[in-house]
Amino acid sequence: MSTDTLTWTPVCAASDILPNTGVCALLEGRHVAVFRVGGDQLYAIDNVDPKSGASVLSRGLVGNLGEHIVVASPLYKNHFDLRTGACIEAPEHSVRAHAVRVDEGHVVVALAP
Repeated sequence: MSTDTLTWTPVCAASDILPNTGVCALLEGRHVAVFRVGGDQLYAIDNVDPKSGASVLSRGLVGNLGEHIVVASPLYKNHFDLRTGACIEAPEHSVRAHAVRVDEGHVVVALAP
């Protein structure tokens, strides 16, 4: 799907997200975690931990497992691939990944179906 046909929603100023951290945003009733990795890489996944139902993934620790850039859930320590939303330890607990970019200094997200 072309990024031109997506509906982009502003979340915050790009400078509001510190490197290697995440923030949570409520978009169309969905909790979304937006992460800034390194200087300028942005990722967005669902924020709700599927095992607990708590909206906490944006508070997890960002790192890598091999070639995967991940966030570790602060509750059960499952690792979620920030590119795809896949749960490394339990694929049945995977979350959706969303398109994210910077537009005129603001982080904008397009929700996945």
